Amino acid sequence: MDPAPSSNSPLLQAVTHALATVIDPELRRPITELGMVDSVQVSDDGRVTVAVLLTIAGCPLRDTITADARKALSAVPGVTAVDVDLKVMDQAQRDALKEKLRGPGGARTIPFNQPESLTKVYAVASGKGGVGKSSVTVNLATALAARGLRVGIVDADVYGFSVPALMGITQAPTQVDDMILPPVAYGVKVISIGMFVTGNQPVAWRGPMLHRALEQFLTDVYFGDLDALFLDLPPGTGDIAISVAQLLPKAEILVVTTPQAAAADVAERAGAIAAQTGQKIAGVIENMSYLDTPGGGRMELFGSGGGTVLTGRLSTTLGVPVPLLGQIPLDIQLREGGDAGVPIVLGRPDSAAGVALAGIAAQLAATPRGLAGMKLGLQPR
Repeated sequence: MDPAPSSNSPLLQAVTHALATVIDPELRRPITELGMVDSVQVSDDGRVTVAVLLTIAGCPLRDTITADARKALSAVPGVTAVDVDLKVMDQAQRDALKEKLRGPGGARTIPFNQPESLTKVYAVASGKGGVGKSSVTVNLATALAARGLRVGIVDADVYGFSVPALMGITQAPTQVDDMILPPVAYGVKVISIGMFVTGNQPVAWRGPMLHRALEQFLTDVYFGDLDALFLDLPPGTGDIAISVAQLLPKAEILVVTTPQAAAADVAERAGAIAAQTGQKIAGVIENMSYLDTPGGGRMELFGSGGGTVLTGRLSTTLGVPVPLLGQIPLDIQLREGGDAGVPIVLGRPDSAAGVALAGIAAQLAATPRGLAGMKLGLQPR
């Protein structure tokens, strides 16, 4: 190879700048910022050789990193060829990465409880199963991500996990020592117990194990700085709902119900738990509200008014207004999108359900990450 240009050569500077645009697909940060670029060589004839450090030897997205680096470097004027050499971080380099991501000492804490955290945490709850809670969670998260927000999902429905399938995720999380890197789909970072079981194996755990699993998801999984985190809760007011109140006391509850009176009665209990835990209810979402008929009419298969009744009851119980964020119609395309692993807000955004879900997401996005209650460290002069 010809001698490499000096460090102040325009081509080397352009190559270094191009590498800064390569984003690690799991950590969602530039590989240069993460210390993943081990060396860069540029020959006089324009051939670039870059050594990239992977977090682990079996990194599942090694091909993605290689392709992205090759594409970014090939676009630099003057570059005639690109060689990407993949290496693996040693323990010292992994420790440095964990400290960079988690802070000094790489402490295992719940980052969303830290005073400086601005992440909006939404616990999506329902009184009973079968109301479409997981579908609502997935579509709200992906709709916010499509708006440019940084979003994560914790599939906390340990017994009935379904988020990976609804998101089309088949990749397992990457584990770097005691830190877990969640898979990313549609710009959303996702973790679920379903990623750690074989096939359709059931999870038969008692309360303490459920609490520990949720705690580990919140401490060991690296989500980074999120704008919004959604927790897909199991139906009812059992162990996980109580654990969420303990582990994430600032989480706001989104209650999903269907229109019939019986469903509203059950959902009221899921929302009223906020009176005991001191949490806030962000709003009520009514799913399966109606069916649009070919003739242009509406058929209310499950009755009507359940969402409005529920918001009234919860407002009275909690002493604060609880809004009805939206009504989502029955839509076969919503089911088809779930089966295919493509959320309807992305696959069929113009559908009736897609529009309704996007409208609810817009309301959540309109509540920005705020500084209320935070210490700014300012002193009067």
